[in-house]
Amino acid sequence: MKILMVLTSHDQLGNTGKKTGFWLEELAAPYFVFRDAGAEVALASPKGGQPPLDPKSNEPAFQTEDTRRFERDSEATAALANTLKLSDIDQADYDTVFFPGGHGPLWDLTNDSSAHALIEATLAAGKPLALVCHAPGILTKVKAPDGGPIAKGRTVTGFTNSEEAAVNLVEVVPYLLEDVLRGQGAKFSATEDWAVHVVQDDQLITGQNPASSKQAARLLLNALGEQAAA
Repeated sequence: MKILMVLTSHDQLGNTGKKTGFWLEELAAPYFVFRDAGAEVALASPKGGQPPLDPKSNEPAFQTEDTRRFERDSEATAALANTLKLSDIDQADYDTVFFPGGHGPLWDLTNDSSAHALIEATLAAGKPLALVCHAPGILTKVKAPDGGPIAKGRTVTGFTNSEEAAVNLVEVVPYLLEDVLRGQGAKFSATEDWAVHVVQDDQLITGQNPASSKQAARLLLNALGEQAAA
């Protein structure tokens, strides 16, 4: 079983002068769910190489057993330092794809044609895939086979407007993913801020926030198992 995880390469938080990137828990927790299940995990990003870590995600308040384990794990840190270039990826080489969030994807992966093509090809091949937190925003630029928005009519979740307001970034982010997905006709599902919430609509699995990343990874493994058994 081969699983691809796609991270952002964007490190600027709008015009604030602050840094952003991927959220560490959203990489670390799923990474170990996959690896502990015996999967071969590859990491990719638009620019390749070392992707930027949102420094806030590694502050003591946001560290978890998984993030600490990741930083101690030489295999994991080596993979992170040498991510594959997204444009070189062929979905046929992987059984599934997982997109961690962080604010970075709102700027680069949302507008990355390789990311769009990867999602479209993965779904077209009948494979499941998952996106968590801000990564579901990438879906706003992904097309369904009929040319319409991929999220139209689907039940999805992602970082909510109220969560964005809670971190005081509503005026900083390039768009509010909840608003755009709803506007495209998605059935946007959400629970209370920061609580675990994951939804699955056929092959598409989405998680609301960092706390939802581990459950999203588990659901993705279940989907792979069901596919293999079918």
